[in-house]
Formats: sequence, structure tokens, C-alpha cells
Amino acid sequence: MIRLPLSILATVVVVLLISPAIVNGQIRIGSKSIKPSVLPQPAAESLTVTISSGAAINFTLTANTGNNPGSGTTAVTTAWSTLKKTRTAVAVWAYFSSATSALVHQNPANTMDIPSAAVEIKINGAGSFLALTSTSPFVAAASGLQLANIAITAANRTGSVSNTLGYNIDTTKVPQLPADTYVGTLNIEAQATPCRAI
Repeated sequence: MIRLPLSILATVVVVLLISPAIVNGQIRIGSKSIKPSVLPQPAAESLTVTISSGAAINFTLTANTGNNPGSGTTAVTTAWSTLKKTRTAVAVWAYFSSATSALVHQNPANTMDIPSAAVEIKINGAGSFLALTSTSPFVAAASGLQLANIAITAANRTGSVSNTLGYNIDTTKVPQLPADTYVGTLNIEAQATPCRAI
């Protein structure tokens, strides 16, 4: 609930949609020379991100308070196979396309949005909630959070990592937030590095 200046109670509804980015994983490779078809071809690299539960999270916000938990958690699995010997890491990121408008107002009379700095994630139930304020490799906005960074060695060129994400919105970062419905999409994407431009 939010208390407006006239002490009228109004509700704020937030809907956060969780989605693997359109390109689930990112493996950039340079141009290849064509090999004769009689020679065996190396196995193709693959990198995928799967959301198995918690694709929509709802919040009911209280004005000017740090504790506004989400309605559930999201289960994310990142899997890779036959990574090349040159790959040294797989990084998994959560990010919004905008740092200033992560969750967007729906009422045309309202001009205020919820920034990514007010949205927080706790990874695997451990540690503190962390705000989405880092720059990811996928978008220039400082609206991301690295969920995992796995070193790749000869022993794990094929593997996976699972993460459970909990959510919170800190309304102290938007203390004058008007009553409205706010909607946004959190993208989750992975990248195998180092990358070479195509």
C-alpha cells in the first residue's frame, strides 16, 4: 500500500516478467574456412538459458520501505556443450533494457517509473539482495546483475549451472512512487568468452 499526501490508501501493483533474451546464449565466432565434407566436422558449440519456473513475479509495494518481496522465485538453468578450447568462462546475467525505466507505469497521468536500482535479486537464497546496477555485455544501460561466472576448463566444456532468484523492490529509492501498475521484463542471458567478432 502507498499513502498519498491526502492519506488516501491506494495500491501499487508491479508485474515483473522474466524471460530468456531472444538469443538465449551468445557465442560469437569469426569466419571459418570451408573444409572438405569428407573430413569429420567438430561438434557445434551450444549455450542455452531455460526458465523452468517463476516467469511472472508480482509485488505489492509499501511506500518508502526497503522490504517489498516478490511473490515467488525464478528457477534458471544455463547449459553449454562442446565449448571450444579457447573458451575460458560462461557468464550469466540478468538485466533490464533501461536503467531508468525497468518497470514502466501504465497510467498515462503518471510519469514515474521504477528504476533498475530499486529492483533487487538474491541468488540461490544466499547473501544480500543486490540491485541491478551493473553494465552487462548485452546492453549499455547500467541495469544488470551477474548471476554466475563459471570458469571453463577441459573438465567442464559441457556442463550447466542452476540458479534460483528471489526478488525485492526497495521503494526508498523511489519514495514518491504514485499508485499505479508497473510492468517490466527482466532478461536473462548467457555468454561464453572470450568472444571474437563475426
